[in-house]
Amino acid sequence: MNIGFAGLGIMGSAMAINLLKAGFNITVWNRSANKCAPLASMGAAVADSPRALAERCDIVIAMMANPQAVQLVRDGKDGIIAGLTKGKGYLDMSTVDVATSIESARLAHDKGALFLEAPVGGSRKPAEDATLTIMAAGDQALYETSLPVMEKMGKKIMFLGETGQAARMKLANNLVMCGALTALCEGLALASASGLNTAQLLEVLDSGAVSNPMFRLKGPQIAANKEFPAAFPLKHMQKDLRLALRLAEETGQPLFATATINELYKTALSEGLGDSDFAAVSLIIRK
Repeated sequence: MNIGFAGLGIMGSAMAINLLKAGFNITVWNRSANKCAPLASMGAAVADSPRALAERCDIVIAMMANPQAVQLVRDGKDGIIAGLTKGKGYLDMSTVDVATSIESARLAHDKGALFLEAPVGGSRKPAEDATLTIMAAGDQALYETSLPVMEKMGKKIMFLGETGQAARMKLANNLVMCGALTALCEGLALASASGLNTAQLLEVLDSGAVSNPMFRLKGPQIAANKEFPAAFPLKHMQKDLRLALRLAEETGQPLFATATINELYKTALSEGLGDSDFAAVSLIIRK
């Protein structure tokens, strides 16, 4: 099986490397061509356009930053859709809104191809360790065909039904994750301002009901309140909050805490923290 991979950012590069290590025939493409070089040195072929990627491969995977990036890579004479033919598969692992996924499915089906949305839960380390959670929806036939591929990138893989369900699930997941992280930032800020030992607060949290891997990973970094190298860029988290709030409007479900947290992340963006890890929001809270 020939696999194409478009989008070699923090997540995509790690995921594509795991597929190479697993022995798949991989062809890659990225808007910044220099990001293809490390994978090419490991044996990946390099396509000169998303269309060429889709033409060459049985399944083309996209891992883009936002809906606009998905559309740029998907559409047009050099886009993924232009290279699809009957029986091929288009697997979009980007975090996007429901409408974008549904449009991708429609365009793929018009070419006789299959479509699967499969956003992932996790950041840099789980991507590198192939322990992502993969939420898939769309054409079940493509899910079954691509399952051996997804199993080399994730440890938990779920099929959620029709296209759009995975996008909804990913947005719900991320608003919970963001809310928990923001609460941790505020708790550590309060502990510090009160003269408490923040390491002891982290120890208390880890021994109780809110113990979780994210707190253990990011807690010491937040307590230090200094540098925040991106595992999950803040600008992408704010994009997910924005999409979750849009989904909430469409469904009539109020999201009181998420709306407030989104304003905090917008402030962080305006302060130039977009390329830092989303835990950098603590710098705004500490102010």
